[in-house]
Amino acid sequence: MDRTAKIVLAVSFLLLMAWYPLVNKLYPPKPIPLTNTLSNASISNAIPSGTNRVGTNQVALNALPSELRPPAEEQLLTIENENARYHFSSHGGGLKLVELKKYQANVGCDAEKIGTTNLASLNTKAPLAALTLLGVGNGNYTLTRTGDLVRAEVALSNNVRLIKEYQLSTNYMVKTTMRWENHSSEAVTLPLREVIVGTATPAGSHDESLLLGLEWFNGEKAERIKETWFANKTFGCLPGQPRTEYIGGQSNVVWGTAHNQFFAMVAVPATPANQVIGRRIDLPAPTKTELANDPQTFAKPFGYQVSLQFVPVTIPAGSGYVEQIDLFAGPKEYKTLTRLPREMDRVMGFDGFFGSFAKGLLLSMNGLHGMGLSYAMAIITITVIIKLLFWPLTNASTKSMKRMAALQPQMKALQDKYKDDPAKMNRKLMEFMKEHKVSPVGGCIPILLQIPVFFGFYTMLQSAIELRGAEFLWACDLSKPDTIFFIPGLNLPINPLPILMAGTMFWQSSLTPPSPGMDPMQQKMMKYLPLMFVFFFYNASAGLALYWTVQNLISILQMKVTKAQDPTLKPGAAPAAPVKR
Repeated sequence: MDRTAKIVLAVSFLLLMAWYPLVNKLYPPKPIPLTNTLSNASISNAIPSGTNRVGTNQVALNALPSELRPPAEEQLLTIENENARYHFSSHGGGLKLVELKKYQANVGCDAEKIGTTNLASLNTKAPLAALTLLGVGNGNYTLTRTGDLVRAEVALSNNVRLIKEYQLSTNYMVKTTMRWENHSSEAVTLPLREVIVGTATPAGSHDESLLLGLEWFNGEKAERIKETWFANKTFGCLPGQPRTEYIGGQSNVVWGTAHNQFFAMVAVPATPANQVIGRRIDLPAPTKTELANDPQTFAKPFGYQVSLQFVPVTIPAGSGYVEQIDLFAGPKEYKTLTRLPREMDRVMGFDGFFGSFAKGLLLSMNGLHGMGLSYAMAIITITVIIKLLFWPLTNASTKSMKRMAALQPQMKALQDKYKDDPAKMNRKLMEFMKEHKVSPVGGCIPILLQIPVFFGFYTMLQSAIELRGAEFLWACDLSKPDTIFFIPGLNLPINPLPILMAGTMFWQSSLTPPSPGMDPMQQKMMKYLPLMFVFFFYNASAGLALYWTVQNLISILQMKVTKAQDPTLKPGAAPAAPVKR
């Protein structure tokens, strides 16, 4: 490669790395206001046929709009168990904040710079408490406590009272009961209403919110909505018209969740909700003090408010109506979620074909960690085991590819001889390769077999809370990029592991013979393909880059061992004799 080509490649690499910071700086996301009311169209479309409506002997239950209510001082009531600390608010009678006692807000390098005094929390800085009602019942509640039970009560119009009771349970669960009591002499209809599940907020000071989102389960599959859906960018990177609201479900919402990378709030109603609604909302920006203490704070001031919508219900005079909702507010820990009902472990994203590989890899990693290995060494050990299992197949593939390269002159001669008869040329080539025991697809099979393993690792590492704060050499947190510093001005991170990964890929490609029939231009494109992989995975977790780097190094070692064991693959070995046709 000449000097000019090297300069072009270097500039291209820098532009690829700077692309996202430059786009976000030139085209920052537009703020989207929070709206607490549904449009008439969405309300009318959400009410299924046959729903009881207000008749002549019924009255509609109306609540005074929140913006017209006289302000009241917020009262907080805190209760805790061995897992979490729960803060209830009189505003809306809901769960304002959940602090997880076994997890810190900042881990790894962030803990060293910012400190570890704050606990990881859910619904952090959200404008509304979880389990607040929109549409009716969003008032000022009276809070009382009896043991580990919290009671929130409010008087509504038409002589109706709403009583919420929260009972702490095991596995980060809170059992919630909403009891509507109609003390009037007429039937009362509860209008269309939303129950806030919670707001997905950044997990830590350096969380770029890429993994914030909402999810819901219809009994068969889970639907996942993340920042990319709301941003609605063209080709995933060019600015587009942001979406303001997501609405999903048709009376089949088994549960809905607001989550970040490692923590989630999941609301499970006793009977499926009508719809799930997600809105992108603004959150308080970092304070001057927070920015002064940590200039590299990247937590974006927005989140996703998620709610479950319930259809109107008529309560007879002197009667009541009860809604039950179980709320999980805790870590996305597989062994905890598998104990819970309604397939709540799907929050991990371990469904689908690659999900089974992710589960197996997570269980294997935790098993090795239980034997005393660090999580980094567990990843390395799993990578070595996988490569050993594939060794015979990869070994045969490497030999086949090397022999194919040695047979290129003879194959080229056959192609030239029968160039006017493609069918005969292909037949002669297949006979030639069969005679010399080589296959054109031999080099692809090991790669195809390892693709599920790679995507399994990718899926597992995205949500495995076990890796949060796990260290390896300079990497302070294997669940995040191994950033060692930022380039001033551009705010561009320098992540060594993806660069090492690309280096090992270049090394491996230099040892791999080109596929038969590949023209020189394609060969050059394949040679510099690692640059694209760096672009795609530069900001991936350090654990993923570690896995890929180790498996590249083992592949290089295997190629060298195979070459040393097979005399026909050594430099200067005589090529196969031409075959007369």
